[in-house]
Amino acid sequence: MNSNRDSAVQPLTSTDDFASQGTLTAPAPERDPRLSNKDLVPLKDQHWGSYNIFAFWMSDVHSVGGYVTAGSLFALGLASWQVLVSLVVGILIVQFFCNLVAKPSQATGVPYPVINRAIFGVKGANIPAVIRGLIAIAWYGVQTYLASQSLVIVMLKFWPSLAPLAVNGNGFLGLSPLGYIAYAILWVAQGFVFWHGMEAIKRFVDWAGPAVYVVMILLAIYLVSKAGWDHVSLNLSAGKPLDFGASIPVMLSAIALVVSYFSGPMLNFGDFSRYAKSFKAVKKGNLLGLPINFLFFSLLTVITASATVPVFGELITDPIETVSRIDAPFATILGGLTFVIATVGINIVANFISPAFDFSHVNPQKISWRTGGMIAAVGSVILTPWNWYSNATAIQYSLGILGALIGPLFGILIAGYFVVSKQRVWVDEMYTMSTKGRYWFVNGFNPNAVAATILSGVPAIASVLLPTILGQAQWISDYSWFIGCGLGFIAFAALERTRPQIKTTETETLTTA
Repeated sequence: MNSNRDSAVQPLTSTDDFASQGTLTAPAPERDPRLSNKDLVPLKDQHWGSYNIFAFWMSDVHSVGGYVTAGSLFALGLASWQVLVSLVVGILIVQFFCNLVAKPSQATGVPYPVINRAIFGVKGANIPAVIRGLIAIAWYGVQTYLASQSLVIVMLKFWPSLAPLAVNGNGFLGLSPLGYIAYAILWVAQGFVFWHGMEAIKRFVDWAGPAVYVVMILLAIYLVSKAGWDHVSLNLSAGKPLDFGASIPVMLSAIALVVSYFSGPMLNFGDFSRYAKSFKAVKKGNLLGLPINFLFFSLLTVITASATVPVFGELITDPIETVSRIDAPFATILGGLTFVIATVGINIVANFISPAFDFSHVNPQKISWRTGGMIAAVGSVILTPWNWYSNATAIQYSLGILGALIGPLFGILIAGYFVVSKQRVWVDEMYTMSTKGRYWFVNGFNPNAVAATILSGVPAIASVLLPTILGQAQWISDYSWFIGCGLGFIAFAALERTRPQIKTTETETLTTA
């Protein structure tokens, strides 16, 4: 284990991973094979630096979805400075929460589902694991589909004769033959990178994010030079200008949108922070990758989108469509493929790695990390995202319901680690099925965590569904993550205070972050 870990460490029992950090006081309990495999045990080598965390966030931000999200805030009727403030405040909130959720996994070297054993129990940890895994499957399919549609645009740009193959009516199950070809290309490409392991993924994201910056800067320079700086307006507000009072709730919704956009990778950020050599490196990487990187990316997005108005006669917020309008074939293929690669990057880090750990956690001996990831990949095809993604009702009742549970799971984890456990984790105890184990609780489940999930999850789901069903107060849906997170935090902390299940005495060896 890396000796630079930012944690105060008491004497430890483990004879391998943690032996170098403390005095051996007793032999470590044997890890139960039902709870461990080589991908779920604590890391011995934590070597990622701040740049690797920075590159992770670049891959998360620099996608077609991130580009469209930043540009779409102008459609809310906000002025440029209000959009800028909303983006900055939203991403600062994301940075704060990411630093919180990074700590337990970096300190112990274990992935997101394993650290949940200290909160939900050694069996109960499968609850947040499966929920996060299902969300990742759905979004994996959506992101692959969006990237494939972008690839179709590039292919048609150079081979117009393929147009008949791009008609959905000529395809199967709602997708055109060319759509299947593009989806298959990206599906195989993502699987290839993933199959080569975390180091291959790290190398991929280390250059994918900077590559998008190069293309975006060149694209911005090209469009601004074509339009002339005097004809570029940074105020892209598409709606009626709002006065200050009316703009406040809209800005709050925009802030919530930014947080919600990153809620998935934020929840399982521990899957990545566990590889960091120190918590200091994580915080520095988050600082570079979130507020600084996101602000610069957003400014480039606004400038590029602004220049499309004088150059093409209309506002274009889709970067793939923007590069497809450029006459130079080389520029089109370079820009198009770069944004496709960027979307592949976010899909791998946000929606491939998470279910790999999550599903492996359900049955470690039968489901390896690679198998868990491929379950998600195959599942994404079975869901046929090209059909239901365009159906607003289907999205509302599937991703909306699952997404509303991200907040509660986040709030419960933070309350359990920082408030209840006081940042103490007995690492070896997370790998034993002994009924006398610290995290066995009641038949392997912490009833307080299960109850808190229900108590916070039901209102969070209701905040998504009821406004749509009733046709009233639909703004509440924007805050489903915050509602679930806050209620999950309060409910779990309160339940542990009234009927405690988590023991925090120092009678056994521990690590504190």
